[in-house]
Parts: sequence; structure tokens; C-alpha cells
Amino acid sequence: MPCPARAGHRVRCPAIGPDPGLDRRSLRGGQDQAHPGRLASRSRPHPRDRRRNGRGRRRARCIDAHVVAGAGAIAVSVEDSQPVVLGLDLGTTEVKAGLIDLDGRLLGLARSGYELDVTGGHGWAEQDPGAWWSAVVSAVRGLHLHGVGEVVAIGVDGHGPTLAAVDARGEATRPAITFLDARASEETAELERTTGVRGWALAGLPAALWVERHEPDTADATRWYLTTWEYLAFRLTGVASGPLVPDQLVPDPGAVAAVGIPAAKLPPPSSTGQIVGGLADAAADALGLRPGIPVIGGTVDAFASYLGAGLLEPGDAFDPGGSAGGFGVYWDRPLDVPGGFVTPGPLAGRYSVGAAMAATGRALDWYRDDVLGGTITTDALLLEAAATPPGADGLVFLPYLAGERSPIWDPEARGVLAGLTLGHGRGHIARAIVEASALAIRQVAAPMLAAGVRVTEMRVCGGPARSTFWNGVKADITGFSVAVPAVLETAVLGSAILAAVGIGAYRDLPEAIAAMTRIATRIEPRAEFAATYDRAFAAYQALYPATAPILRPLTAPDPSSGIRAWR
Repeated sequence: MPCPARAGHRVRCPAIGPDPGLDRRSLRGGQDQAHPGRLASRSRPHPRDRRRNGRGRRRARCIDAHVVAGAGAIAVSVEDSQPVVLGLDLGTTEVKAGLIDLDGRLLGLARSGYELDVTGGHGWAEQDPGAWWSAVVSAVRGLHLHGVGEVVAIGVDGHGPTLAAVDARGEATRPAITFLDARASEETAELERTTGVRGWALAGLPAALWVERHEPDTADATRWYLTTWEYLAFRLTGVASGPLVPDQLVPDPGAVAAVGIPAAKLPPPSSTGQIVGGLADAAADALGLRPGIPVIGGTVDAFASYLGAGLLEPGDAFDPGGSAGGFGVYWDRPLDVPGGFVTPGPLAGRYSVGAAMAATGRALDWYRDDVLGGTITTDALLLEAAATPPGADGLVFLPYLAGERSPIWDPEARGVLAGLTLGHGRGHIARAIVEASALAIRQVAAPMLAAGVRVTEMRVCGGPARSTFWNGVKADITGFSVAVPAVLETAVLGSAILAAVGIGAYRDLPEAIAAMTRIATRIEPRAEFAATYDRAFAAYQALYPATAPILRPLTAPDPSSGIRAWR
């Protein structure tokens, strides 16, 4: 297949040929007696030497994309006996359920959405965990229309840090407090002082402390405080488990209990990638799968995407796309990065130097649906944006439609569209929004580079990565080479990679990543637009400090106005 490219961009496609990876079909059925549910270990050649498709193997037949009622889905025909992994990615606005074979090919994908409710209070952002589970059931059931093969493991990931408070049966005792929620700032500061652990390493503890102090009846009814991925694993298995990545910092349980969070309500720690339990009968019946399938302890969606994007070495960087947006890069040591955060990564010996935005990915959807009333498709809007000159003829957009996290951490920040004239049209605004997603990455990456990080290339995923134009804008503005993975749903693939390692299909994560991920295209930045984007970046950086004092008096909550739930 020819590699699509926008005129002028230097796009490099790997030579088309057999993909590397071990033949996993022979793993079907074998069990390791020492570890029930773990596939039997077998001698394996190095991934570069494994058997190729086309040499005695039959590939799944592709069919046209389609839409399942209640969930968008794509699928291929899957042989009933073909071993596959089910990856569940609980995103901010939808769950994605993907069937991945043990060579890393995406055989089927279904999605189903849910609301984010911001009406409960000023700065609140909640979701119904029951809606998460209903969406999981809908998406997995959608995959059955084309067969699901022999599901040998289930992997999970989810957005965060988000808190799900549940009773002993896994039923929510209150709406989940999402990572976009700003109510627990005082609890965050207190926990940082008392535990010595800062920022997102506290996970959902600040929200749990808020519940204990402000909703005693809810707290009394709560058996477990869980993350999104822990919640999914609990609904699937009935087992509460708290998977941790290597070297993850965790607060001392005694210090946590001392501030008012009962240690008994926190799931027992385990390692990410270990088997939590088998698929429970009730969950199996709801999903239409056989009971007992191993469910693997997961991680936050960003880390799952690191795995699914193929990040292995220091300097490998990643743009997760998605509704919120972000940027992360592996490094071999922790660094002090203003406006960002540094945590142990999902691979041992790797640190994630990261940043997380609030709505850079959702901004174009907002413009298409809420401003333009859904009168144009995203593809058509991107065509108009691509026809507009770089720099959008002087238009600059601040994508702070839900406040902003990195690098300013201001929930009261507001979006700004600066430089409008009568000469600007729909395409200019669309281009400014696209460029803002890349300008935001450049802004958060700047202090990382100043601290000594070297970015070898930036891998992209999600909806924006389907657009060569959008990928090219990111390359031009950041100056990074942009690599587009063959599987753009990297969190789904990352969960599948964790699951494949968890059942013993691969020795470890590096081997699984090398075997199950591959790059489809690479796009290089164009030097001729560097000066244009340098000017746009200078304006982008100046807008927030210039406009925040003007807009802040206008952002105070007005109890007489209703704010509808996001969809």
C-alpha cells in the first residue's frame, strides 16, 4: 500500500515485508503447572529470527469497517481457535476493547462511550463507574459479531489518577472522582507534607481523603478505593489488587492511615503484569466469554500507551493523543522539570519524564460539534486546515477549554483565540487548534530538553495520528521526528502486551514490546517553517500570562447558571 503524505512532508515508510515476531499459535492450550493460567514456557528464538507470516501461516481476512449499535467497531474475521488477547482501555470519554493476536496485530476494535459530569460543584469532574462497566460490556459484545477467537488473557488500563469508591460487590458508592477534578487540593497538600510523596504518585489518595472527611456515609459504605484499572480488574475477577510498576513510589500505609484513610480500604499491592485472577462467572456471562480467563493487573493509560507505542530506550518520546493530550519521554534517571512530573516508568530502569494537558485533543471536537453544530466532518475540517498556511495567518489558540494541567496547573485557565480578523475563516481556526496541540507539546518539552533530555523521536497515537497533516504539524512545530505506529490504539495494545507477558507468552516486557510493536511511517520536520512557528510559539507562551489577569474575574462560579455534562 502506498504511504499517504501531504505534499512537502518528508515521510519515510519502512520497506513492506514480513513483520518480526514469534509464532504464538503453538502456545495455545499449554499451561504452566506451577502457575495455573500461565501459558507453558517454551524455548524461543530471538524475535528477529521468529517465523514470518506467509510461511505456512494464514492471516486473518480484513473486512470493511462498520458501526455496532452503541459502539463504534472495526473487526476482521477471527478463527475460533486463534489465540488472542483482549485489551480494555478505559479512556476519559470511551472504552476501547481490542482483540490483539500474540504477534501484536489488531484484529478487532470496538468502542463505547460515557459522560463526564461537571455539574456537581465548582471544579468537580465525575463519572459513573457503572457506566464504565456497561460500556465495557457493550464494546466486548460488539466484538462477538465477527468472532473473538480463543481469548487467552485479558489486559486492562484506565485514565487517572481517578478514584472509584466501591462496596464489597464492586458497586460504586458514589461517582468516580476523575483526574480532571480539582476539589481535593487541600488534601493533596496535606498528603504531600505527611507522606513525602508528591503529585500523581499519590494516585487517588487525595480524593479518598476528601470522601472520608466530607461524605462519612459514603465512606462507611465503601470497601475499596480503587483506580480505574483496579476497578476493571475487580469487576472482572472479584479480586482487589493494586498493581505497581517497578520502583513506583508509594506512601507509607501508616502515614496514610494517620491522616484518615483506613489502610484496609486500599487494595493489597502487586506487580503490574501479574495475574490478578480468573474471569468470574458473572463477568464471563455478561461479556459472553468463558470463565477463568486470566486477567492481568494493569496500569494507567499513559503507561499502557508507552508499551503499545514501542518505547524502550532513553530518548524515546510519546504523544498519547486522546481527549486530554500529553507528552512523555523515557530517561535513565529522575530529573527536576518545572511544570511536569517524573515517575518510575513501566519498564525497570526507565523514568517517565512527563506532562499532561487537559483538553488539547478534545478542542477540535468541541469546535466541530459545539461551535459548528456538527455540520462538517473532522476529515473535511482537517482538509480546510491543511489548505491554510502554516501559522494560520497569525491566529493563535490557547486550548485551555477545561483549565490546564502541564505546565501551568491552573484549573481556572481559559481558552483564548487571538489574532482574529475578518479575513480568517473556518479553516484558519481549525488550523490554529491543530497547531495548538503541537505548541502545547513544545512548551512542556522545553524544560525537559533544558534539563538534559534528548528526544530521539516522538511516537504518536489515537485519532490525530490518523492524519498525516496533523502529524506533520507536530513534526514542524516541535522539531521532533514523528513516528506513527502500525497500531494507533497504543493503550489497547499496551494492555495486551502486559497480558501476553503475564501468561508467559514472552519472557519479559522488552521482548514483548520488540515483538508486538512496529512503526508504519516516519515524518521529518521541515526547516522552511521553523521561523513561522518560532513566532507562533512566542505568542503562545505570552498569551496565558497576558490574559489570565483579565479573564480570572470572569471565571468565578455562578450558581444561577447550569453547566451541561460533557459528552
